[in-house]
Amino acid sequence: MDAADLAPHAHQVLTEATLPDLPNHYRGKVRDNYDLPDGRRILITTDRISAFDRALASIPFKGEVLTRTARFWFERTGDICPNHVLAYPDPNVVVGRRLDILPVEIVVRGYLAGTTSTSILTRYRAGERTMYGHSFPEGMRPNERLPQAIITPTTKAFDGGHDEPLTEAEILGKGLLTEAQWDAVSRAALALFARGQEIAAARGLILADTKYEFGLDADGAIVLADEIHTPDSSRYWFAGSYPERFAAGASPESFDKDFVRNWVVARCDPYTDPIPEIPAEVVLETAAVYIRAFETITGERFALPDPAEVPLERIRRNLAAYL
Repeated sequence: MDAADLAPHAHQVLTEATLPDLPNHYRGKVRDNYDLPDGRRILITTDRISAFDRALASIPFKGEVLTRTARFWFERTGDICPNHVLAYPDPNVVVGRRLDILPVEIVVRGYLAGTTSTSILTRYRAGERTMYGHSFPEGMRPNERLPQAIITPTTKAFDGGHDEPLTEAEILGKGLLTEAQWDAVSRAALALFARGQEIAAARGLILADTKYEFGLDADGAIVLADEIHTPDSSRYWFAGSYPERFAAGASPESFDKDFVRNWVVARCDPYTDPIPEIPAEVVLETAAVYIRAFETITGERFALPDPAEVPLERIRRNLAAYL
């Protein structure tokens, strides 16, 4: 499926998911959330794409891709760690248990990769050899496989804040998690990542790194929340071309979803300037990449809806029992 196939569906974007009949609305960067009185939470994943601490555009079917990809993985990892999911009443909607989210984001890395300030490649290039409580030898190359998967935790930034690197000692010393909680989420995260790498490899993919979010349910049990192994939360590379590209010092082949971000950066300072209107062709090409990612990761076909369907009206119908 390419951008031309999606042109008749360019109008089918879910930019907002405001449903006044549902209580306790909280609007996140990508999801609109509603807390029901009985302890359930409705999470509606919109098509908003967020970067530079602001919403840039809406990408048709992005929310459905994220929801359905996470469902694929939740259903294949429930034996490792319980998750928050109770029901999927709509392709863009999860009904889950409301959790107290732990203030530590668990990032698992299998390769020396990344571009953000908290990534191990960025910090390695800056000369650091001890990061997140792990030591790295001299002479490592960008995108090199690590001897074993490691956890590089960060603070969980709320309300638009920035994540900050943490070590196990800092997590325990600051009382962010108890020792039992840290042990539990560490074991779960490494096991989830191993399962993810195994299934990805069968699809011809490398799961290079990912992030997990955990919370506590009403009984204090640790539960996997948010999403898992989606194109937004994970870095995937194509396994077939990785050895040759690594040997040549080239970046691994990946699902390049950064058309929108790259287009914006080339035209303004996205942190201070107004964002120019993003062309339809850039939006549609990004949508095509998300759909290709879904189909490759899951092995499932992404069927396009009737062009007359209005996403928010469909969601309202499917949530009628909750209104």
